[in-house]
Amino acid sequence: MGCVSTVAHVGGSQILGIIPTALAEGNFVGKTVGEELRVPTMQDRISKMLDNSDAFIALPGGIGALEEIFQIASSAQLHIHHKPIDPYFCFNC
Repeated sequence: MGCVSTVAHVGGSQILGIIPTALAEGNFVGKTVGEELRVPTMQDRISKMLDNSDAFIALPGGIGALEEIFQIASSAQLHIHHKPIDPYFCFNC
């Protein structure tokens, strides 16, 4: 995500990194490009993503990425939001 956010930022897009406190304090994340918002839990992160995003792009990741994809997709299916979702699945990348 660091490369994607950097390129988007250089291209003039507004970047908001929403990071659970446990990840930020544990040095699991790199340097945030743009604005950074720390939240207490992953559920708060997903809620803030829904509130602040125009669209969603899902890139390869771990269990947390899968959780986010399913939460965002199920929210769309329930008509909680009508924002575009573009899952990018890369096998053997």
